[in-house]
Amino acid sequence: MSENEVIRISVSLPRKLLDEFDETSKEVGYNDRSKAIRAAMHSFITESKWMHEKKGSVAGVLAMVYDHHTKGLDDMLTDIQHHHEDIVRSMMHIHLDKTNCLQIIAVKGDSEEIKDLSKELTVRGIKQQKQIIMTTS
Repeated sequence: MSENEVIRISVSLPRKLLDEFDETSKEVGYNDRSKAIRAAMHSFITESKWMHEKKGSVAGVLAMVYDHHTKGLDDMLTDIQHHHEDIVRSMMHIHLDKTNCLQIIAVKGDSEEIKDLSKELTVRGIKQQKQIIMTTS
């Protein structure tokens, strides 16, 4: 099997998600769904690599969109951040609409601790989470 061999796969998705993906893909210039999916997969891989490979002191932000109607979620997010007070430097909470909030957490410290925090923030009610991490050395 060649490294450049193309393999076809089948994926089950909710119709709304696929429609939004197709619309967004076209807006940013992809006329081919396969190319857009490859680009999204590359982005996912690149953004996730720090979770497994980066060591030492880093700084960055953890951003998440969540449903603030999820019972107990606001308190849980606050408790998780207090548990990691040695790396959480600041937090911003933004109301996006009647249901969704954006929370941005500025972090600085050991990459392993930041990875732990990011994993702990993956709870019910979180719709999307992104990390932007940079080395400080």
